[in-house]
Amino acid sequence: MHPRDQTIFALSSGRPPNAISVVRVSGAQAGAILKQLAGKIPLPRMAARALIRDANQRPVDDAVVLWFPGPKSATGEDVAEFHVHGGRAVLSALFAALSSFENTRAAEPGEFTRRAFEHGKLDLTEAEGLDDLIHADTDRQRRQALRQLKGLLGDKARSWRAQIIEALALIEAGIDFSDEGDVPAELVATALGKVRQLHDEIQEVLAAQGRSERLRDGLVVAIAGPPNVGKSTLMNQLARRDVAIVSPHAGTTRDVIEVQLDLDGFPVTLIDTAGIRETNDPVEHEGVRRARTRAAEADLVLWLVEDDDSREHAVEGAAPVWTVRNKIDLNPLEPHAAGMGQTCGSRYFEISAVRGDGLNELMAAMIGHAQNVFGSDEGGLIGRERQRTLLRETAASLHRSMNASKGLGEELIAEDLRAAAQSLGRLLGRVDVEEVLDRIFGEFCIGK
Repeated sequence: MHPRDQTIFALSSGRPPNAISVVRVSGAQAGAILKQLAGKIPLPRMAARALIRDANQRPVDDAVVLWFPGPKSATGEDVAEFHVHGGRAVLSALFAALSSFENTRAAEPGEFTRRAFEHGKLDLTEAEGLDDLIHADTDRQRRQALRQLKGLLGDKARSWRAQIIEALALIEAGIDFSDEGDVPAELVATALGKVRQLHDEIQEVLAAQGRSERLRDGLVVAIAGPPNVGKSTLMNQLARRDVAIVSPHAGTTRDVIEVQLDLDGFPVTLIDTAGIRETNDPVEHEGVRRARTRAAEADLVLWLVEDDDSREHAVEGAAPVWTVRNKIDLNPLEPHAAGMGQTCGSRYFEISAVRGDGLNELMAAMIGHAQNVFGSDEGGLIGRERQRTLLRETAASLHRSMNASKGLGEELIAEDLRAAAQSLGRLLGRVDVEEVLDRIFGEFCIGK
């Protein structure tokens, strides 16, 4: 039997041990499995208590079971759920019982969602939104993923694709059925009017969504500077926990240390790097090399210094570098206006990483920088580079079709419209060339 025709099962809740764990079964065997293990099939979507027994009638657990007959289920197939006590021994016994059934196996990663997609329960943009929602670390990521899961981009793309197919049907009718009386005149002009409107609408979406997909990956902030200036102490303060070793000896940090932060809903990867200096120690030299590399790749660099005479940084790359003078509790100097710009893209702060002086101002500036990078628009539709690429391809094909109207022929217009519809079909995961013919024969009554 083909793997896609087999019945699959998997733990659909958190890792054990838990108070309750949910094991989901999907496929043609789900009903038979439920009846065999629970002794009955409850009413659809109604929870029922049952004593689960294995193939040898040995009790497994006193559980709650549910039955979702297809196609009205999460995957579109028959689905059974076992809500059991979440101990490892219970789950192990239940998995062994499920594995004993013919053509039944453990699910691959993402296989339940893939079956839902294949049965039309969600399109590809919604599946991507579900994945993003599962992996969302901050509230802003959650809200963006939820918009994807609700199908807002998919709804737009379906509407655009339907209009492109409508325009293509007009062009195809003008090419192939121009002698039919049911075919209206001026088909090309009508079709191109639709195309121009669609092109402008897609371009507006692309123009408004320049930064939203970056929210998935987050902002990378590197803490860099000479040895023993308090980089690890600042790292611990910003993370609000001890993630880096703090020592008065220079060269303590030899490798790159990373921690994930939720900065006012923005995801931030904070990096503590080795002190940058010339050294003959091969291990420290490698740490310095990695520090320079990661700092050059970061979105923002906090360059820590101890006094006003060491502001010049040693970081390459296009990211802005903010100079942060640390240890103001030990080295009081003439105060500067925190956050004042020195050079293009650079700012200056004075802090005490030990006492916390100036950290609120630094954090506020980092939040402001994140807002500039990610944008503050909560209505973003595009969440992934794949989606943006396919929308760009769609817009480009529509633009070519408008240029093709300038004397190059209806056949080229039709080909570009087909390419646009294909791009949106790939965006949704649905591509069906028969839709064009269905539209033509349905609306123009060809062959009647």
